[in-house]
Amino acid sequence: MKEPEQKQQEYRKTMMLTEPLPRIITKMAAPSIISFLITSIYNLADTFFVSSLGTNATAAVSVNASLDQIIMMAGSMLAVGAASYISRLLGAREESRASRVFSVAFFTAMAFGALVMALGSAFMHPMVRLLGATDTCEQYAVEYASYVLLAAPFMAANFVMNQCLRAEGSAMLSMIGMGFGGVLNCFLDPLFIFYLDMGVTGASIATAISKLVSFAILVFPYLTRRSLLRLSPGLFRPDSQIIWQIVSVGSSSLFRNGLAVISAIVLNRIAGNISDSVLAGIGVSTKVMMFPFGIILGFGTGFQPVAGFNWGARRYDRVEASYRFAARTAVIGAAAMGLLLAVFAGPLISLFAKADPEMRQIGALAIRLQCLALPAHSWVAVVNMLCAGLGRAGGAVLLSTARQGTCFLPIVFPMAHFMGAVGVASVQAVADVLSLALAVPLIRRVKEQIKQAAARQEAEGG
Repeated sequence: MKEPEQKQQEYRKTMMLTEPLPRIITKMAAPSIISFLITSIYNLADTFFVSSLGTNATAAVSVNASLDQIIMMAGSMLAVGAASYISRLLGAREESRASRVFSVAFFTAMAFGALVMALGSAFMHPMVRLLGATDTCEQYAVEYASYVLLAAPFMAANFVMNQCLRAEGSAMLSMIGMGFGGVLNCFLDPLFIFYLDMGVTGASIATAISKLVSFAILVFPYLTRRSLLRLSPGLFRPDSQIIWQIVSVGSSSLFRNGLAVISAIVLNRIAGNISDSVLAGIGVSTKVMMFPFGIILGFGTGFQPVAGFNWGARRYDRVEASYRFAARTAVIGAAAMGLLLAVFAGPLISLFAKADPEMRQIGALAIRLQCLALPAHSWVAVVNMLCAGLGRAGGAVLLSTARQGTCFLPIVFPMAHFMGAVGVASVQAVADVLSLALAVPLIRRVKEQIKQAAARQEAEGG
């Protein structure tokens, strides 16, 4: 290994423990935020360019957002679980075991993606109907899903590589990998959709190519020793401890994404029963809200490895201080973003629904209501990331499944029944507020755990 690379890696090992917390969290979060924003742009790009093909085509892309979440399920579980364990291992200077954990997560994610690809391709039409496609948008949904499925193994692996780069402090490399693919998609979409006249199929091809390019960029540091971690089939030796650490923490993400899929399918089917316009409006509002959610998630993923690394290094004072900074910054930032986005909700939706007033009305309402709940969502997300970083699997699962699970599913049917399209537009914001009831007692217990660990350390003399 070259000397500059050795120095850089040594710096990444020490910066988590020495740099001022606002600086290191911001440094870690900024590339993650940019990466998520770019990802949000190219997810929205498909919807934007496809919207010119009509409301039915827009609804089809909205339906297939659930397919992305299915691919994300295991990939994200492995990514979150592995990253949490890896950050603690690196904090404890156990680099070789950290590489084993990464290799196990990577190859398992590839296998899961291949399984989704095979099953989805074999049962294409039943799959899109299950996801919520109506008679009028089913064929468009099939066209969009066809090529996205081919990229499923690489998409699942991307989650693992992206999250593990952040866990070791290489958020910039993560940003480059995800960001370049996102920018590429914005250029490929109009090329395939309009210039080559491929319609919805063109959007699917553009997305698949972009995911493959992201994969190639993200895997490069692991294969060229620019990462603290090593990737090799020879390191694919899972043991009970590795499996437990990945699954126990990562299960929060699995349950979250699994419930998100179920919730999205339920919401799609309810909205589709009202009209394709309501289905498309809810879908577009979801894509638009990915921008503030991406900023919140990016900030959280910058905070999580800092908390986990310092917990592994027994720097409990920095764990507590990092949470206080993250929570305060997230809530204030979310309030500002929510206000700005709520003001411009109408014009934003109009970009996708110039000729569909029902779609504009429902989409704008959904955005404004979620903006009101954004500070609550951001604080719950920080508490969730703290639990994941400290290896508190139960708390992470509880909060990860609240927003689109335990606080969503019990209310979606009665709200849709009694309030119709307005209820469909309101349900996510209500679920965000209800999640606070779970997060408040949990953060009290986590703070007590940190306090007790610090007291034990002091009693032991250090």
